[in-house]
Amino acid sequence: MSRWTSRNERGTALVEVTWLSILLLVPLLYVVLAVFDVQRSAFALDAATRAAGRAYTLSPSQGEAVARARSAAAVAMADQGLDLGAASVVVSCRPDPRACLSPGSVVQVRMTLAVDLPLMPDALGAQTPSIRVDAEQSVPYGTFRERRP
Repeated sequence: MSRWTSRNERGTALVEVTWLSILLLVPLLYVVLAVFDVQRSAFALDAATRAAGRAYTLSPSQGEAVARARSAAAVAMADQGLDLGAASVVVSCRPDPRACLSPGSVVQVRMTLAVDLPLMPDALGAQTPSIRVDAEQSVPYGTFRERRP
C-alpha cells in the first residue's frame, strides 16, 4: 500500500511550491507597488514645496508670487509624473501674513496629496482607498533684503 501512495504523490511538491509562491508573491508585489507609488508622491511633494517656497521668495512682487509658486510646484510634480491639480497648495507667512516679501519674514508652503492605491477596480466607485501624503517647507525671506510690494 505504501508503494502505491508514494508513487501517486510524485511531483506534487513542485505543484505545491508553485501555488504557494504565487499566493505569497502576488500580495507582496502589490504591497511593493503601493509603497513605491506613495514614496514617489512623497518625493514629488517634497521637491514641489521646496521649489514653490523658493519661487515665492524670488518673485518681484507679492501679486506674482502665488502664480510663480504654483508653477514651480507643477514643474516639480511633473518631474515625478504627477499632476498638481490633485494636490492642495497652501502658502502662509509669518510674522505678518499680509507682508510675505518683507525683511525677516518666513514663507511656509504646505502641500497635501491623496495617493490612490494602484490597480483598484472602478467597481469601487469614486471613493477608492488612498493614502494621504503631506509636505511642508519653510523658506526665510532674509533680514537684509529689500521689501517687495
